[in-house]
Amino acid sequence: MNTKYWTAFASIEQLDSTFIQRLYNYFGDIETAFNAKLSDLEQIEGLSCVKAKNFIEKKKGVNPEQTLEFVLNKGIKILTYDDEKYPYMLRQISNPPMTLFYKGDLFSCNLDRTVAFVGSRRASFSGKESVNKIISDLANTDICIVSGLAAGIDAASHRSAIDNNLKTIGVIASGFDFVYPSSSRDLYNKMENGCGAVVTEYYPTFEPIKFRFPQRNRIVTGLSYGTVVGEAALKSGALISANLTLEQGREVMCIPGAINNSNTEGIYKLLKDGASMVTKGEDILNVLGWEVTGQAKNLSENIEIPAHFKPVYDIISIEPKGFDEIQSYTNINTEELLTLLTEMELCGLIEQTDGDRYKRNL
Repeated sequence: MNTKYWTAFASIEQLDSTFIQRLYNYFGDIETAFNAKLSDLEQIEGLSCVKAKNFIEKKKGVNPEQTLEFVLNKGIKILTYDDEKYPYMLRQISNPPMTLFYKGDLFSCNLDRTVAFVGSRRASFSGKESVNKIISDLANTDICIVSGLAAGIDAASHRSAIDNNLKTIGVIASGFDFVYPSSSRDLYNKMENGCGAVVTEYYPTFEPIKFRFPQRNRIVTGLSYGTVVGEAALKSGALISANLTLEQGREVMCIPGAINNSNTEGIYKLLKDGASMVTKGEDILNVLGWEVTGQAKNLSENIEIPAHFKPVYDIISIEPKGFDEIQSYTNINTEELLTLLTEMELCGLIEQTDGDRYKRNL
């Protein structure tokens, strides 16, 4: 079984995917590549002698059967580059991961309808709400949302996908022995148990070291037909992802935001450079030329708001408002306003956010 040799390669921390791919392409067989001698590697034109010697030295302590058993005993599934099920879009990038480790049901996701969402870890409330609005426009369809399971826009994208009955794939920058950030643990669990899949190219023991995050980004964009950038500063990982998307020949789309937010400077640079602007789910479908199965919902257009809720509902139409702000706009007495807000929460029309502010749910 060849899987054990792919796993053995993946367990050697000093190797990168381009080195493994070069050996695989040269020998045409992963077992032969793993068992190659230094004299064999020296015949490969352009292969670094240092990397070749390092590989020969490091593989001495690797037992392919044990590496495979170690992974499988952790409940981790394996997809290798030579498998016919390997994602088509990911295979097209210049340095695809040679081995994908995953939990969940990757193939319940429609890999022909994948769109990435990326953005700032320190995203504004407005930025996360914009992502939620756009993804909710795609609810109940066969579109799959791909992101990096980081805080901010990534987490908002995954949560919105799950809330709107969409499959979602999270690509992480470590092995499965780590949950990073810890705030995403609930998302890991949901995606591993019915909502999609968590994917990584890293062997379970590999830590979430800084350089692995931009490496992870090429998989997020590589799995996807296009990338939506939620918020991005001029120097940010999200802009790196946008550039990777262009290098991979995919579509870059941007969500506009407040011009006085430093996290939108990268957005407007991308828009000026020709990225497509998206303000609703339909824009993504138009850019990618998709027709989707399932029925998208737009609850805000279809729901009828009771008349006595309207004054409060209209006040929080764009930005969340605190109790005092709502009262100053509506002139409703304290007792009555508290009752209204409670009733609206029970109906699912609004919810409280951090700082005792109220926002629309629908």
